[in-house]
Amino acid sequence: MSEVTDAPTRSETATTPRPLQGSNVWYELMTTDPDGATAFYGNVVGWKISESIPGNQDYRMIGRSDGGFAGGVLGLTDEMRQHGARPIWLGYIGVDDVDPTVSKIEAKGGKALMPAFDIPQGRIAMVADPQGNPFYVMKPIPPADKPDAESDVFSATAEQRVGWNELTTADPAAARQFYDELFGWTSDDFMPMGELGEYRFFAHNGTTIGAVCGVMPGGSSGWRYYFRVPSISTAVEAVKAGGGTVSMGPHEVPGGDHIIIGNDPQGAEFALVGKA
Repeated sequence: MSEVTDAPTRSETATTPRPLQGSNVWYELMTTDPDGATAFYGNVVGWKISESIPGNQDYRMIGRSDGGFAGGVLGLTDEMRQHGARPIWLGYIGVDDVDPTVSKIEAKGGKALMPAFDIPQGRIAMVADPQGNPFYVMKPIPPADKPDAESDVFSATAEQRVGWNELTTADPAAARQFYDELFGWTSDDFMPMGELGEYRFFAHNGTTIGAVCGVMPGGSSGWRYYFRVPSISTAVEAVKAGGGTVSMGPHEVPGGDHIIIGNDPQGAEFALVGKA
């Protein structure tokens, strides 16, 4: 959802259960200040972030107003920071089997940043694509009372959820092939960006979930996630009042929505989409 291009005006909704492979199953904020993030995103997006879950790490659940979850918040320890961890939003992509997927990623030029391991909610691994952009792969364990449950953290239209997944990268053509071969993200739709190339859309199981494009002048490579809010103008005021910054926007995109890109007070980049 860059300044010169954006989401298509249509987005199909699958009527059958989505395949796990390639689905968006979770989003996570890694931050140096979970308390600060709780206050900031509560005012900007409307989330209710929980107290830390008992355990060895500071981990909090991001609650939506409808009672569901939007993701989680992980507090970065000094040791994590010493190993290069920084405030960032990361997405989790669902896979049928984590370990073979990690092997495929490495065979295609990507890296395993964190070896596969088990958590109560499933098996995960942190990886990077061949251009160095990090994300997680995960095989979730459904709740015992809901064995057919599917993640609903992504929605093209619902508020307080990610509504768009955007990858900016040094080699969009290679990235498109990588994610297509691994996760089946295919789409023939694109928007021309003049000298900047093309804005190519990603689709999963018939639903447009995001896009890939080259790195904008002055920008950086990586995944960017757009959270839907009811009012961009109100959200911008909350961003600034909460100590965040707006680096781009607001401006209108195809379909009538408006967007901004910014950074929270701890430096993690985020984006918002909604009505003016």
